[in-house]
Amino acid sequence: MKTDVEELSPTRVKLTIEVPFEELEHAFDVTYKSLAKQVRIKGFRPGKAPARLIDRYVGRGAVISEAVNHAVPELYNEAIQKEEIFALGQPDVEVTKLEDNDELAFTAEVDIRPKFEVKDYKGIEVTVDSATVTDEQVDEQIGTLRERFSTLVGADRPVEDGDHLSIDLVAAIDGEKLEDVAVSGYSYEVGTNTMLEGLDETLRGMESGGEATFKTTLVGGEHEGKEADVTVTVHSVKVKELPELDDEFAQLASEFDTIDELRDDVRKRMADVRRMQQLSAARDKALEKLIESVEIPLPDAVVDEEINRRRQSLEQQLAQSGLTKEAYLESQEKTEEEFEEELKTGANSAVKAGFILDQLALQEDLSADQGELSQYVFEQAQRMGVSPDQLAQHLVESNQIRVAFTEVVRGKAMDVVLAGAKVTDEDGNVVEQEIVEATDDQALAEAVKAAAAASAEVTEADKAEETAEAAEADEDADKADSK
Repeated sequence: MKTDVEELSPTRVKLTIEVPFEELEHAFDVTYKSLAKQVRIKGFRPGKAPARLIDRYVGRGAVISEAVNHAVPELYNEAIQKEEIFALGQPDVEVTKLEDNDELAFTAEVDIRPKFEVKDYKGIEVTVDSATVTDEQVDEQIGTLRERFSTLVGADRPVEDGDHLSIDLVAAIDGEKLEDVAVSGYSYEVGTNTMLEGLDETLRGMESGGEATFKTTLVGGEHEGKEADVTVTVHSVKVKELPELDDEFAQLASEFDTIDELRDDVRKRMADVRRMQQLSAARDKALEKLIESVEIPLPDAVVDEEINRRRQSLEQQLAQSGLTKEAYLESQEKTEEEFEEELKTGANSAVKAGFILDQLALQEDLSADQGELSQYVFEQAQRMGVSPDQLAQHLVESNQIRVAFTEVVRGKAMDVVLAGAKVTDEDGNVVEQEIVEATDDQALAEAVKAAAAASAEVTEADKAEETAEAAEADEDADKADSK
């Protein structure tokens, strides 16, 4: 096989591949075997007809066409591996020469990852928020904990913000009550403004057993957008009573005996979270600076694919949430044009980041072992809410193990960048970076290996069956020819 490579642009090449017919023997063997199972020739069982009779029955041209369709993908893959081309997506193939018993020639145009070297990735400087936890922040966190252990007690006074009421609501338009706009015994916290416009203003100052009517515009339902008279009746007024901040509360709300121990634990946990946030922010900012420092061309088709993937993902999320794209844009205060520009910018950055990390992994000779791959699968399974062995099996069956491998290696490349970065907080303090060793979940590792082995066994079984059938077909063909 002869291969010539022409660079059409920094991100696209054209391969011209020429193959003599004698190198297509395997493709013809597979084709004859497939056609033999489809045709019915008198005197031969299905799958046993010899090649020369299949040529007569279906036509030599059809056989050649089928063999070429089988051969071209294999020849293309062999060519890009030989030429060390990092192809992206599917190629545009055109057969330029096809002469029986002579030669097959075809061209394949495909997008490629641009050739470049990542420089200046060590010593990147980034600044992150301080991880210091203040007394006020600890108080706020403990206050949230107190809220969880609060109780509601009756209040014999007018309604104030923060009160919890039991109310009835009845709406009417032009004096006619709306049966579908009525609630009874509804629990509502005054001041949250989560229901009808004007409700909170009406409730303030009312007392238990009181009734009042106000005008409002209905939202949702059959009468959405119409003005209605809404009558609210207050059945009960309760206030939230918080427990005292003492040792008794600490024992009630935690495993600690004293309030001081509880406060110390809250402070420690908050500091740990802040530190994780620091490292995550440092990682993101270091990647942003790395992306800015490298100038490379990006294949339009790859960027467009990423844009479409992101758009479909958002549309799926909106559909699951029951929101329209228009409502989403309104909530984000964005126009359609701004949304599309943001989508394009994000896609460009994502594609560029992938290229940079892939190249850095090559320069640093990074790879991923079974334990690291297992850890990645475990973490993704937790995020998706599925069992690790189910995800491992899915990755193998859908041929996505390579994707998981790539993500792990890219993560390690980013670790290299972060390890060489200078990270300080907003107060000028150096943020120490701890190396967290990936835990090797042995059971998960075995699940991944078992799934891969099962897939390989099926493939090998298919190959063995093909070899046996081919040998049997050749033997029958020889007997038929001798007759």
